[in-house]
Amino acid sequence: MRVVGTFMLASVLALAGMQSTLPAAGQKDELSAPPEAIAKWRDLRFGMFIHWGPVSLKGTEIGWSRGASVPIEEYDNLYKQFNPTKYDANQWVKIAKDAGMKYIVLTTKHHDGFCLFDTKQTDYNIMHSPFGRDVTKELAEACRKQGVPFGVYYSICDWRHPHYPHGGPSGRTLRHNADMDRYVQFMNGQLKELLTNYGPIVTLWFDGEWEKAWTHRRGKDLCVYLRGLQPDLIVNNRVGKNRQGMSGVSKGDDILGDFDTPEQQIGKMQTDRPWETCMTICTQWAWKPNDKMKSLKECLHILVNTVGGDGNLLLNVGPMPDGRIEPRQAERLREIGRWLAKYGESIYGARGGPFPCGDWGAATCKGNTIYLHLLDPNLDTIELPSIKRKIVSSSVLTGGSATVNQTEAGIEVSVPKADRQEIDTIVVLKLDGPATDAMR
Repeated sequence: MRVVGTFMLASVLALAGMQSTLPAAGQKDELSAPPEAIAKWRDLRFGMFIHWGPVSLKGTEIGWSRGASVPIEEYDNLYKQFNPTKYDANQWVKIAKDAGMKYIVLTTKHHDGFCLFDTKQTDYNIMHSPFGRDVTKELAEACRKQGVPFGVYYSICDWRHPHYPHGGPSGRTLRHNADMDRYVQFMNGQLKELLTNYGPIVTLWFDGEWEKAWTHRRGKDLCVYLRGLQPDLIVNNRVGKNRQGMSGVSKGDDILGDFDTPEQQIGKMQTDRPWETCMTICTQWAWKPNDKMKSLKECLHILVNTVGGDGNLLLNVGPMPDGRIEPRQAERLREIGRWLAKYGESIYGARGGPFPCGDWGAATCKGNTIYLHLLDPNLDTIELPSIKRKIVSSSVLTGGSATVNQTEAGIEVSVPKADRQEIDTIVVLKLDGPATDAMR
């Protein structure tokens, strides 16, 4: 196997609009990514999550329907029918770019153990399906060609692997011939394949660490192993045992991972540690026929409130069995992109705050500028706490005018009814100094 060298890593990251952040000589942090790499990823703010595999043939949930709504033997043999002839990696990346998404994360292996890449560790992979093409390789190359950073999801648990202790969720089935050390060797072999044959990878998105078989010590060992393959790799908090359920918030002093991962909910405002909400555009992670899809307003409010809390948003699509992103989902993504083409300056490269999110909406900031996202079109006036910076000018990015009054007691902002937008009215405040330290 070839190892990605420093020169190649720097070149590909530059192509994707990201600079190499390899540690300087003599400097090494085996558990964390360099701050510069995290900052660049954070500035991207909006990415595409992709959950896909043979399970799309059934329209049931990936991983979790194995042995539940789909019998195990049937589920494990779906790959023999999986032939997504309309898969076009370049089209997937174009849809993501049209949506204003700045990075892509693909599920290369979910809890069911099926691999969407040409792994030499198991035959249970895409190359042994009728399709016989390396989905991950094609998507990684399409991302590089179109300048979009590429990341991979990888489940630590594998309910199909003979050496993994559990054969289903919550330890439903225990294997007597399990050997966790041998399974970790298998897993490390696959992760090396992903980082060396498909890299550089902007982020490795782990899952499945909640199972009893995985320990915090193994998480630390895995971090060290990964940093040896790609020092500036960004890793999520699900590599260790320190996140709290669906909230995905890391707890305790011995924190692993570079960012937290609230799931199917917007994270609480948190500026001292990076986080990323992952959420489905419909209700199911994998494709489901006639699944209820979120409206444009819902999608944009999720994005604005996430960035207003200082997080990234990873919005998930589940491609269909033929390989296409469902047309109605693709059109919703394009609608998001058209909005971001007009107002993206308030999202990309912005930090959350300085005001906390509220019923009125959310605030983002950049340099000396605050963007107030007024999400309730029925509010006549919003009242905000006082800040130590002076407002030197105001405008309305979405058109029209606003009245802004600043006193020692606080700030009042009102927008005439005719100038309020149904989805988001964006009032821009210019300050006499940095907005990030404007709060008293």
